[in-house]
Amino acid sequence: MRARSRFLPGGWLSVYAFLYIVFLYLPVIFLPIFSINTSPTPKFPLTGYTLQWYEDLPHTPALLDAAWNSLIVGISASVLSTVLGILAARSITRYRYPGRRAINGLIMAPLVLPEVIVAISMLLVMLQLGLSLSLFTVVLGHVLVCIPYSMTVLTSGFEGFDRSLEEASADLGESAFGTFRRVTLPMVAPAIISSLLVCFTISLDEFIIAFFLTGTEATLPIYIWGQLRFASKLPGVLALGTLLLVASFLLMTVAEILRRRAARRTQNEGGLYA
Repeated sequence: MRARSRFLPGGWLSVYAFLYIVFLYLPVIFLPIFSINTSPTPKFPLTGYTLQWYEDLPHTPALLDAAWNSLIVGISASVLSTVLGILAARSITRYRYPGRRAINGLIMAPLVLPEVIVAISMLLVMLQLGLSLSLFTVVLGHVLVCIPYSMTVLTSGFEGFDRSLEEASADLGESAFGTFRRVTLPMVAPAIISSLLVCFTISLDEFIIAFFLTGTEATLPIYIWGQLRFASKLPGVLALGTLLLVASFLLMTVAEILRRRAARRTQNEGGLYA
């Protein structure tokens, strides 16, 4: 009876996890399936299999321009968010000062605020500042959204860092900046790379902020939104969405691997110098 009571909760938990994964990912699975269908209408049964929709993607100038714009925005937003995240995570984990938790809460606020409200607020601010809507304004909006994710990744990397390594560097005559560059940054490098990948993925897939702040230069999500108005463009949208899905999955997987490696590294270093 005791063994049965231990088995049942675990069994129900497994069933719940399975149903949750099916509910979450089953609609996503249909995307690559319909992207290789010969019929432009996504329906069962499939009329045939073709890679034509994928082959047509490189021959679409508007798509290539949107992909290039998303690449520029994604790289810029990920780099700026990671740099600012490094400074903020370092400050919050290393120092104790009044208002530290309040500042941390304000930085993380975009995670819980409705993106529509954030986008409209940023649009009003940009217009009041006299900035014309362009890729630059999209980058600023994406930085605001990506910083909390960067902070989450980088804080875990800085929290497990052994401060005795910095103290040893200072005792050997190294300056504060030199210690940060030669000791701290190499130790948290996996977390930094993970932050870059996470921020790039979020920027690549972000739609609402880009919808309000973009000008005449569309990003990939804006391009996909525009193509959905035409039924003949739907197969190409499905193929493009499949590629974005695969790219996002790979980037997030690599980011998680690097984050776990950074966590193990800091724990091992802490145990070594304990």
